[in-house]
Amino acid sequence: MTDALMETHLSLGNRRQGKVRDLYDLDLADGSPGILIIATDRISAFDVVLENGLPGKGIILTQISRFWFEHFAKRVKHHLVSTDVDDIRGLSNEEKRLLEGRVMLCRRTRVVPIECIARGYLAGSGYKDYQSSGSVCGIELPSGLTNGAKLPEALFTPSTKPETGHDENISYAESCALVGDEIMDKLRATTLELYQQASEYAFDRGIILADTKFEFGLPIDGDDDEPVLIDEIFTPDSSRFWPVDRWQPGGEQESLDKQYVRNYLEERVSSGEWDKNPPGPALPELVIENTMDRYREAYRCLTGDDAPV
Repeated sequence: MTDALMETHLSLGNRRQGKVRDLYDLDLADGSPGILIIATDRISAFDVVLENGLPGKGIILTQISRFWFEHFAKRVKHHLVSTDVDDIRGLSNEEKRLLEGRVMLCRRTRVVPIECIARGYLAGSGYKDYQSSGSVCGIELPSGLTNGAKLPEALFTPSTKPETGHDENISYAESCALVGDEIMDKLRATTLELYQQASEYAFDRGIILADTKFEFGLPIDGDDDEPVLIDEIFTPDSSRFWPVDRWQPGGEQESLDKQYVRNYLEERVSSGEWDKNPPGPALPELVIENTMDRYREAYRCLTGDDAPV
């Protein structure tokens, strides 16, 4: 097994680090402000970065995002300019080799501090919310729904995105109070439209897209307030993927995403080995291999090609 790429240290400006991605500021070829996004092999769960990573995961995430950005290029503005390491000035040949397949050169935006979540099925925190209140993020649902059930219609459920700590589900009214009604109306419409179209595409290829999350930005120059799709899109890190032929409402679903890792960690929590606080534990090799197999299957189903790693 090759080593996981856990972090980068390039001679580029303003390095910062998210849970999975390393980011640097740089100018694009046309002189406009840009951002280099590098998907490392780090993996997070319950908002905690785990001790070790999944070798090659960052490449799969980047290539799935590239696929979807290209798929939706005529439907929504997005920030991706290039995934070619040769388009990044100032890198050595060794750095290019290390980063091949895992870079996104993007236009810089003003990030909207809201995560936009679309839910077509009842799962995860949404199911826990439903069990306690009969609703999901304040949206009332019919009684009698089970874990993994298909919802009557897709829901839009925003959340805050703090720099540290856990994301917090908020109501639509609260999201409007934070960033404005006009912006949120556009984000909700775009989120649900993309989710619906991607769901139909994925279903025809054997995958239920149970839920997903997006991030958006706004152009940093001019008066244009049209939302720009940023970050990653429809990846196994940001979505729940369930095989169509194995979907059985009424319990936890077999998945092609990082829910497999969450389930392993929940066992660690139940046994008292971890309390969901940093530092995150290390994943055993078998869990790493099984998780990557799921990511590869998701890639193959969605793109029609074998995974690049």
